[in-house]
Amino acid sequence: MRRTPLALLTVALALLLLLSLLAGVVLGASGIGAAESLRLLWAGLTGGTVSAQDAGDYTIVWEIRLPRVVLGAFAGAGLASVGVAVQAMVRNALADPFVLGISSGAAVGANAVILLGAFAGLGVWALSVSAFGSALAAMVLVYAVARTPRGLTPLRLILTGTALAYGFEAITTVMVFSAARGEAARSAMMWLLGSLGGATWAQVPIAAVTVVAGWAWLRRRAGALNAIAMGDETAASLGVRPERLRRELFLVTAAVTGTLVAVSGAIGFVGLMVPHLVRMAVGADHRRVLALAPLAGAVLLVWADILSRLLLAPAELPVGVITAVVGVPAFLLLMRRGGHAFGGKW
Repeated sequence: MRRTPLALLTVALALLLLLSLLAGVVLGASGIGAAESLRLLWAGLTGGTVSAQDAGDYTIVWEIRLPRVVLGAFAGAGLASVGVAVQAMVRNALADPFVLGISSGAAVGANAVILLGAFAGLGVWALSVSAFGSALAAMVLVYAVARTPRGLTPLRLILTGTALAYGFEAITTVMVFSAARGEAARSAMMWLLGSLGGATWAQVPIAAVTVVAGWAWLRRRAGALNAIAMGDETAASLGVRPERLRRELFLVTAAVTGTLVAVSGAIGFVGLMVPHLVRMAVGADHRRVLALAPLAGAVLLVWADILSRLLLAPAELPVGVITAVVGVPAFLLLMRRGGHAFGGKW
């Protein structure tokens, strides 16, 4: 099958991402025109002056919309990158970043803040810190239960992550049903389905550093990912230590997933669908897949967030609902067209 040149696809996706970010800043329910939004954005980027009567619109553009689309781009890039890694790690085309149970663990900590007021002393950081802390605790628990004297096998990792995810979800459900305030339960459900509505500039550096560092490490280990995707025996014959690599992948994917879930909630289907779309364009070589997956994931999530804001404006849908509505039929179509990739052969 003839593949599109990697450089051409990279440039095209980068330009599409830039246009998507601009669209995310321009489009909204507040009634600010496109030209006005771009003028205020340019004023913020260049340090220009804004009149007092435009101060409210400037706040919407610079303090609400822009950090939201930037955070969405990093979240999409990170979820797509770790989706590639998880599918290679467990050698299962149906795996995604949440198969390890990390997101369900993070949900316990986040809902402890939203519903019970835990860690209130941390102020605006309470939700992120609690979600990340519980994600790390879930990661340690999954790793401890899945590991055996013979190492960390893909099947045990999937089964352990899935089983513990059900347990974490049960705890979260009990917390939601026990909530005394209906608005708190609604906020918890929004978070569980993924939302970028609470994005702030303070969250962007955390997500950016984690995603870029995780992607850089995965890109450097792309050759080893190619080897482990072909099986442990093949990887060992090529000089790759499967158990050690799988342990490192688990730590990296858990750290990135936990960070993103802490700032944006549990957004599904990005890490599952994007790797398949990219493989259809450039093949299964992880060096090529990891070059494009972050850009594709960023574009997808930015537009999903735009739709979540506009479809029921001025009300807002959880962005995870949009990714699921788009992702389910797209994934079923991919599965029908590329059935060989879902039967264990890459």
